[in-house]
Amino acid sequence: MAFVDHFIRNLTLSDLAIGLFFIGLFGAMTQRNIIKTIIAVGIMDVAAVAFFMMSNFTPGARPPVAMTPADVPMADPVPQALMITAIVIGVSVVAMCLAMYMRVMYRYGTADWDILIRRLQD
Repeated sequence: MAFVDHFIRNLTLSDLAIGLFFIGLFGAMTQRNIIKTIIAVGIMDVAAVAFFMMSNFTPGARPPVAMTPADVPMADPVPQALMITAIVIGVSVVAMCLAMYMRVMYRYGTADWDILIRRLQD
């Protein structure tokens, strides 16, 4: 029990983001429902953004937009700009997946991957 307590106390937000990513990966690989697969891909996207934001976090860092004294650490704006871009791309990917799902549902009438594959092969 002491090992589990020590393990939990030493978890960081980056570790939790990695765990969330693998939960999303598991969902994307095991779900038969297309909507649940799309949600799992969205979870993976959020986890990747959270990981990169937490891995670059510096306590007490200030944004480099104002007159900041030289002794105060400054936050690096490049990873933040990249993550804003990643968020926009992630939302676009989920929106495109949902639009494709709507078209598939209208044409084939199913949200199950196995049934859809069988109907596409016939």
